[in-house]
Amino acid sequence: MKNIKYIKSGLVMIIAGLFSITSCSDLLNRPLENEIIAEETDYSQTENMILLMYGAYAELYDLQWETFPTISVRGDDVTPAGDQFPLTETDLFRYDRNFWMYNSSWLNLYTDILYWNGAMEEIRKYQEAGASSATAEQYIAEIKVMKSFELLQLAKLWGTILIPESSQPSALFNVDLSSFDEVMTYISTQMDQAIPLLPNVHPNQRSDIRGGMTRSTALAIKAQANLEMKNWQGVADATSQIISSNQFALEADYYELFKIPGKLNRENVFEFQYSDFGTATGTVKDYNFAFFGPSSWTPAVAGASQGWGFWSPTSKYIKFMLDRNERTRLETTVIFTPDGIAEIESDPNYANLPSWISNVTPDGDRFNNHPRYKFMSGKHYLPSNQLTPGRFTYGTNKNMTVIRYSEILLMHAEALVSGANSSGLSALEAVNLVRSRAGLNTVSTVNIDTVLDEKFAEFGMEWGIRFYDLIRHNKTNELNFGGRNFQPAIHRFLPYPLEQIDILPQLSNETPQG
Repeated sequence: MKNIKYIKSGLVMIIAGLFSITSCSDLLNRPLENEIIAEETDYSQTENMILLMYGAYAELYDLQWETFPTISVRGDDVTPAGDQFPLTETDLFRYDRNFWMYNSSWLNLYTDILYWNGAMEEIRKYQEAGASSATAEQYIAEIKVMKSFELLQLAKLWGTILIPESSQPSALFNVDLSSFDEVMTYISTQMDQAIPLLPNVHPNQRSDIRGGMTRSTALAIKAQANLEMKNWQGVADATSQIISSNQFALEADYYELFKIPGKLNRENVFEFQYSDFGTATGTVKDYNFAFFGPSSWTPAVAGASQGWGFWSPTSKYIKFMLDRNERTRLETTVIFTPDGIAEIESDPNYANLPSWISNVTPDGDRFNNHPRYKFMSGKHYLPSNQLTPGRFTYGTNKNMTVIRYSEILLMHAEALVSGANSSGLSALEAVNLVRSRAGLNTVSTVNIDTVLDEKFAEFGMEWGIRFYDLIRHNKTNELNFGGRNFQPAIHRFLPYPLEQIDILPQLSNETPQG
């Protein structure tokens, strides 16, 4: 990875719509303002156009920590374990529109979108001044993928949302609300426009921006949007193209896939990239993995920092995996504490746990008891022995996986068992590829329950996939565990943040869809 990927100065900093937001209090007190207008740029210096792309990727990777749990907390695979009471209430489907994380996530995502609109506007100016048209169109296509990914997250959270096409903050005041299906259709159309303009290679084969957007990234997001619309044939068509490209394969070592050896892996269709550039001190660009880390541990490498202890697998997920005789995915996804082991064993049906279940990871890190949680997320865990020598912050140098090839395979299977057709890989073949990698026996038949169970096992702790699967197939009774009472008409979408209702008139008379 190159340092220049993270440049957010010079031309990048003059993009219209960039906001100076530096803290939670700023987010609450100054929503969607502080625009900076582009001035005195020499667009004839066309070699500088790529700086806009470095800035666009930097904006994408700068996902604030609170956005991921807001997107992902409501499934039966995960529960918050931290001190944010309204996040715990969100997991229980008791929503508080005053909760700062709702407002912050809204602002995080819309700030990115306005930023990217500005980047596209600037690229057009370079194009008009003589920059390569093909290059400019590719850059715009890449940004459309970024924008569509975050619009997808916004719509999953709030249903009916705004789609601004300008970099001006005022664009949010002057655009009508779009329904959930309208947003999904918009995303699918945007991806159709982007796909032919993007490199037709694996992301790790890009020579200009390694790990950047490709045709398959756009096809994956198109598939996700069509999945939400239950346009099964649209899903199958998009996933079939990715599968037939032969650019991707499942990584044999599931455990290491989520760690340093998994960076830019052949399985990864889309990932946020971070680096400490292999040095003990100096520049570091990282995600705040401390959110997921243990508040009490004995790391194999002395001095490795602890985390916040905010993200915990559920006992329901663990027992589901034990019932399937899973080891590979359970050992990777769930980290146990002694109290966690004792809790599972207290159930007579699970009194004799496999001997490999331990509070010491395969890399020798010991996870100790803590009053807030009994289990931790293994997919967001970086072993202390994989830290660059001299670095001690939890998770430094680890990438954040967003879309994996296994998701492509299982979306493909989901579409086919739901009525779509494909001349390529069958649903049975797709499911068995994923099962085989996990060390499980193949199955002889598949239906929607088989596919959803496989997705549950495969994507625990990842991007709220489980919650949205259950919503889509009207299986929300699975969410009624541990005293929860999910009502689809009320709880599918979050309420709009109160601060946004106060400043965006379109929201004041709109109730998110159920």
